[in-house]
This record gives sequence, structure tokens and C-alpha cells, in this order.
Amino acid sequence: MQTLLKNGLVYQADELTKEDILIEAGKIKAIGKNLAALVPSADVIDVSGKLVTAGLVDVHVHYRDPGLTYKETITTGSAAAARGGYTTVCAMPNVKPVPDTPDKLSNMVLRNKKEGRVNIEQYSSITKELKSEELVDFVAMKKAGAFAFSNDGCGVQTAGTMYLAMQQAAKLKMAIVAHVEDNSLLFGGVMNAGKKADEFGLPGILGVSESSQIARDLLLAQKTGVHYHICHVSTKESVELVRLAKQHGINVTCEVSPHHLLLADADITENDGKFKMNPPLRSKQDQKALIEGLLDGTIDMIATDHAPHSVDEKTGDMLKAAFGITGSETAFALLYTKYVKSGVFKLEQLLKWMSVAPAKLFAIKGKGTLIPGNFADIAVFDLENQVEIKEEDFLSKGTNTPFIGEKVFGMTTLTFVSGVKVYQKEG
Repeated sequence: MQTLLKNGLVYQADELTKEDILIEAGKIKAIGKNLAALVPSADVIDVSGKLVTAGLVDVHVHYRDPGLTYKETITTGSAAAARGGYTTVCAMPNVKPVPDTPDKLSNMVLRNKKEGRVNIEQYSSITKELKSEELVDFVAMKKAGAFAFSNDGCGVQTAGTMYLAMQQAAKLKMAIVAHVEDNSLLFGGVMNAGKKADEFGLPGILGVSESSQIARDLLLAQKTGVHYHICHVSTKESVELVRLAKQHGINVTCEVSPHHLLLADADITENDGKFKMNPPLRSKQDQKALIEGLLDGTIDMIATDHAPHSVDEKTGDMLKAAFGITGSETAFALLYTKYVKSGVFKLEQLLKWMSVAPAKLFAIKGKGTLIPGNFADIAVFDLENQVEIKEEDFLSKGTNTPFIGEKVFGMTTLTFVSGVKVYQKEG
């Protein structure tokens, strides 16, 4: 069976050109012009006027499975990823039970393959139950299929624990992926500390709760040589610390989440749980620093931190609501609409941050680029037609996002994983 994607605007080798893509036996057979004449028996899909790119790669999602499946499942989360143009995602370990033993992790790896609609890599926790000081068996977890090590949702509070974890990961040539948060500096905060928090009468989250732990960890990473990756950077101080660390040759990478690029705390219109996320929406100055950090290479990639919750958990004010925002289905379209169409980012840059860079920096082989011989993990986006983000269209169980009602360009029309169509837009 051969499938031909004809006349698309194809992104490859950091360029956009009008090409055809031939899919055969689950892989990219050829990329070129006028391929239809060479394969008259192929199933032809005309993607004229559409953007065709390697499937997006997201190194930070939460699928709540096992134990919290009322929020999300492997099936619903991966369906949401496919709808957003993602073909490879990396699932965090803050589920119940935490994958902190080889048996628990290997079971999750098997279920990800069986129930996922896209490629799902699985994180191991760094410590037992995420919050303890007892390290997991790093060697055994790697053998069981761990993608990398993270305690996402909880900062590692003790420097000695993080140092020992980095030593173990470095020996295995694996990454420590850090949720950076000093609990002693939180003071019960629910949104960014500042004028908006004062206006709502809410306790604020200090930016230094993030940046102080980054400063600690960067010195530990320098000492151990580990690949240290920072989740969802959100403050200007964090960006500056990473910039300085890279200048000193520390092996650090970092990500920014779409919502921190799209919104600041000044944009919060009411004390509503849909605006509650961790890290919180920061100041306009922080938002500006994040954009600059992407453009100058300090920030390496964009990752959604897709964090679905039930309606009840996100209903009400920020004191009571859960932290978290969904992102898989809307990330590309929102960023394309706000930043590419306005000329702040080039389309090629956005695609690099959302596909090429995460695959390359985490050594996810054969992903993030369109090359003959690679598996046919492909996304097709409609850049011309504007659509409204509607709650009823979500494939995720979680609709906890303030972007419902936004009108965007760049929604996904088709997604293939290993040449199999896993999403097609209706209508």
C-alpha cells in the first residue's frame, strides 16, 4: 500500500518547499516533485495549500494513567496529541502508582505501545513516590524502558539527592528533567506574586522559587556533566541563568510552555481556576524574556505540559482549583496565529522548536524530521482557514484552558504515525 501526499508545503532541512511525499510500508519512501507519475497506483491525498511537516514532538505531557483516569487516559491523551499534530510525546510519571520500580515502569511502557495512538516515551521518577529522598534503581529503570528521569510536579528539595541522581543519570548517558520549585518559597501561592495577585487578594508564587533551584541545579550539573533539562521555564531570571550556564559550557537544555508565551498575569481577567497553572502565568517582563530566550537560542524547545483535569477540579476560584492547563490540541495553532502571522517568529523557527530540536536534543531517533527512510510520522496543518477553538471538539478528557473561543489558523487536518492515519479533521 502506497500513499502519496501531493503538492504540500513541506518543511525539511529548515526549508519550506512545494513537494510530494510518498509513504510506503510505514516509512517515507521519497520526497520530491511530481511523484504521482511514478506511482500511479498510490492512494493520492491532495494537500495543496497545506503545511506538511514531521510530526511534532512533545517532551512533556501528563496522561494520568494509571490511577487518575477520570482526568485522562493513554488513549484519550494520545488522541488529543494526534489532533494537535504530535506523533511523539513523553509522559511524565506523576500517576498512581508512580513508576518507581522496573515492573511498574515496564507495564506502563507496554500499555503505552498497546493503547497509544502516537509514539509514547515514558519517564521514570527520580525518587520513590516522587517526594521521598530515596533514589530509584537507575540502571534497572533504564533496562525497563525509561526515556529519562523526572519528578515532574515536585521539585527535588534536597541538593544531595539531586547530585546523586545526576551522577547516576550521567553514567547512563540519560537526562535529568527537572521541575524546579523550592517548596520553602511557595508560601501557599496560587498565582504569580504581583499586582494582579494583590488585586484578587490571592497569595502569590515568587519567581525566585523557580530560579533559586535552577541556580543550585546548574552548579550540580556542571559538577556531574549530566544532561540537565529544565521544564517549563517561566521567569526572566531563569532565562538569564540558563543563558549564563550555556556560556560556561554546562550541558543544559530547557523548554517553555505555550501558555507562558501566549499569556501573562496581566491578562488574567478574573479569579478563575482556568488561569491556575504551575508555574503560574508570570509578568509581561517575564513573557518578553521567554520570547527573547527562544529567539537567541537560550530556550531550546516548546513543550506543552499538557495537564488535563476534570471540570469539577477546575471550577471556581484559584484558591480551590487544581494547577494545570491542557495544551496538546491547540499549541501549534495558537503559537502560529499569535507569533508567526504577526512576524515575531518565522514558521521554520516554530517548527524547529516543536519538532526538530526536542527530537535531536533527546536523541529520539528517526523523529522530528522528514527524511526518506524514516518512519512516516507526518502532520498536515491548515494555515489558511480560521477556526474557533471549541470545547466540544476536544479529544482530551480535559478542556481546562482559557483559550476556548479563540479563533486560530493552523489547526491539524491529518496526522500519520508510521504511515497509519491516526487523525483526520472532520468536514
